Amino acid sequence: MMGLMPSEETRTTTPSTVRSSAAHDAGKAGASTRAWTMRLLVLGIVLSALNLRPAITSLGALLEEVRDGLGMSGSVAGLLTSVPPLCFAVFGVMAPRLARRFGAGAVVCAGMAAIATGLIVRPYAGGTAGFLAGSALALMGIAVSNVLMPVIVKHWFPDRVGSMTGLYSMALALGTALAAAVTVPLTDTLGGSWQTGLALWAGLAAAAVLPWLPFVRGRVTPPGAGERAAETASQGPASTEHARVEAPRLRMARSRTAWALAVFFGLQATAAYITMGWMAQIFRDAGVPAGIAGLLLAVTMVMGVPLAFVIPHLATRLPHQGPIVLALGVCGLAGYAGLYLAPAAGAWAWAVLLGVANCAFPLALTMVGMRARTGPGVAQLSAFAQSTGYLISIPGPLLVGVLYQHSGGWGLPIALMSALMIPQMAVGFLAGRDRTVEDEAAR
Repeated sequence: MMGLMPSEETRTTTPSTVRSSAAHDAGKAGASTRAWTMRLLVLGIVLSALNLRPAITSLGALLEEVRDGLGMSGSVAGLLTSVPPLCFAVFGVMAPRLARRFGAGAVVCAGMAAIATGLIVRPYAGGTAGFLAGSALALMGIAVSNVLMPVIVKHWFPDRVGSMTGLYSMALALGTALAAAVTVPLTDTLGGSWQTGLALWAGLAAAAVLPWLPFVRGRVTPPGAGERAAETASQGPASTEHARVEAPRLRMARSRTAWALAVFFGLQATAAYITMGWMAQIFRDAGVPAGIAGLLLAVTMVMGVPLAFVIPHLATRLPHQGPIVLALGVCGLAGYAGLYLAPAAGAWAWAVLLGVANCAFPLALTMVGMRARTGPGVAQLSAFAQSTGYLISIPGPLLVGVLYQHSGGWGLPIALMSALMIPQMAVGFLAGRDRTVEDEAAR
């Protein structure tokens, strides 16, 4: 009997040992899966951000060729440059609702597919109406992705909002600059057809679909989500009820901060889309060759690559982001003054200054993540600020086209751009105050 005891003890402890080993292996597998998931998510964010502007800046680089090919007037071309903010306003407001129903990853995946389809369709649709329809489809995909990027960052990287916002803002600026710089040379290399030059960007959008496919069914969860859910459940019904009511529907229209951020977003978007749509043409009208004008636009866009990482990183460490807003505004005013006084002679300097001013966009995105405490709050604020802001920005590019056509020069359009920079600086200063919309909109 005594001789059997070690054997019995072994049999008694073996299941526990096996369970411990299995748990250890499962933990290693889970850690490996989480690491793979996070790498895939970062890749998806970067590829998506690369696709959020080429549909616009590639058109800006070839606007004169598109106008000639489709028989557009200056006013109609101005309307074309106003389509992006219109689509962003109309479709961006749908993004949180779509994300709640299908999951943010699935919506971004569909958005990338819409961009690819729109970009391949619009050059060959035939006529201005078809071109606008294809552009609208691509811009719809951009709109929902614009709104959901801050939400995804807040949800998956709550402790790295500044650095992740900087990463995708940097990728966004890189995609913007790349399209501005290489569209004209690639078009010339591929035979000189503007249709080919615009359609080639569909390939980049198609590549951005792939990393999001595992997220389409919503089965991938953020690291620690299970632990947070278990902790909430272990605290009993009261804690569960608290979790349900923690993120109520916010009345954004009651929040001064939300309105300040929306107007700031709208005015910086106005400046950005005027720049992307018309700056190359300003330089071309001043005697700068088309290829150089495209490079100047690329310089303006590429300034956002380093600054889009530095500015969000700095903004999250300041209690008030107003001083950054003012510094960017001063650069914008100096750039506009240069475009008016000596557009060709100081072209590279004006391109750099306006590129710095355009970094109000990543700053606005960072403030969206900072002005709300919760993921749902960020989603609601992002939808409100971007949709309202893009509505505000619609008339700007159109008005520039009308002023350009009827005045026969760029004096009045540049005066308009300069005038709009003043309220942009004022409302941006207000939006930078250290407060959250939950304190204002949930009252």
